[in-house]
Amino acid sequence: MIYASLSTLRAALAAKKISSVELARLFLDRIARMNARINAFITVDEEKTLAAATEADARLAAGNASPLTGIPLAQKDIFCAQGWRTTCASRMLENFIAPYDATVVTKLEREAGMVSLGKTNMDEFAMGSSNETSYFGAVKNPWDEARVPGGSSGGSAAAVAAGLTPVATGTDTGGSIRQPAALCGLTGVKPTYGIVSRYGMIAFASSLDQGGVIGRTAEDCALVLSAMAGFDEKDSTSLERPAEDYSRLMDAPFAGLTIGLPKEFFSEGCDAEVMTAVQAALAEYQKLGAKTVEVTLPNMRLSVPAYYVIAPAEASSNLSRFDGVRYGYRAPEYANLTEMYEKSRAQGFGAEVKRRILIGTYVLSHGYYDAYYLQAQRARRLIANDFAEAFKRCDVLLGPTSPGTAFALGEKRADPVEMYLSDIYTIAVNLAGLPALSLPCGFDAKGLPIGLQLIGNYFDEARVLAIAHVFQRATDWHTRHPACNL
Repeated sequence: MIYASLSTLRAALAAKKISSVELARLFLDRIARMNARINAFITVDEEKTLAAATEADARLAAGNASPLTGIPLAQKDIFCAQGWRTTCASRMLENFIAPYDATVVTKLEREAGMVSLGKTNMDEFAMGSSNETSYFGAVKNPWDEARVPGGSSGGSAAAVAAGLTPVATGTDTGGSIRQPAALCGLTGVKPTYGIVSRYGMIAFASSLDQGGVIGRTAEDCALVLSAMAGFDEKDSTSLERPAEDYSRLMDAPFAGLTIGLPKEFFSEGCDAEVMTAVQAALAEYQKLGAKTVEVTLPNMRLSVPAYYVIAPAEASSNLSRFDGVRYGYRAPEYANLTEMYEKSRAQGFGAEVKRRILIGTYVLSHGYYDAYYLQAQRARRLIANDFAEAFKRCDVLLGPTSPGTAFALGEKRADPVEMYLSDIYTIAVNLAGLPALSLPCGFDAKGLPIGLQLIGNYFDEARVLAIAHVFQRATDWHTRHPACNL
């Protein structure tokens, strides 16, 4: 049951081969035994989890269950959940108990009946690519505990990879679902911006943040995304669209598919073993009947500099609310109000968060707004236009998710720029607001997983998930488990 698909778990619950309470206990026991090694969870509350599982069993017995009722999941600790500690992996919110549910929590737990196992570790305020900036300590990759799991949704990815949960939520601002999914040998999907409500999701960069799912397979991700997506009047950026079943195309004919190969994804800068695995995956798609065409994204080179102007600018605004006055950390000693602000923020935020607040404040300041922020927004439009042109010639874009496999803990912490370049293939997607996913497509010589990225046009999540599903049905990369003693 630990590595079973959601469909298998659903069938077992429906046939009464196992109860939701028994299933929850199975994962809670595993978390209790193994979380100390990989540090994937910040908060676990057995009493709350078992109470939710008992309620799910009652729904199953009454016959008013959804397809996901009783199935456990983990929530990234960026989503507010009523009565649960919600920290954003920061000292600033170390003891914050959320007074309400994020819409994602409402949809998955209250409406669909999924059972939360706890809140997963992450980079502080979702700022990072390695899950090393967490106030609660770095997360370790289950494939090699001396290596990072990726970030910022590294706790969610490590928890799924280690069999501590069947599926987990994540958020993606510049690759924070797809990159950890790639480094942990999983499938992770970031939908079109506005498909999943951001209400109750603690903001990093509001025009880029988007909730999504990390699971073992595209089919699992499609089932959860179908439940968590939808219009929300409480979120001004939520898109008013009819509900979708994102698994509806899983068995659709594959013939006639055209895959675009951006030449910028296949140039210098990518590890040779990663590129070999991506090329092998492409050959598999061609065997399955797909055609390929070379396309170009000429302004992709602007994506990293544009992102690291826009994202910090929005972060500096969003994080201004954490001032030690209303909630969150307050310095224990201060002489006056100004000193309280200064000490509370200096002590409450970690180094990476401070770095981005300072960059953001600088680019928004008088005299620099036009030179940096407006220029970055213009570059963003050029990047989106490049994708629009590419999709005139193809159905989906394919390339590597990350330029390398999981790197060693501490390897890139001293060089922020090198760390930022870990997301070089993922950032442009967020700037354009497109849907994309990462799926496993092979291993390097060290036995570490390699991720393949598929990028779709707006609102084309179902097709992207189906294209990933076809590959997973034809191969076995997604069924392999960590070569460790977890």
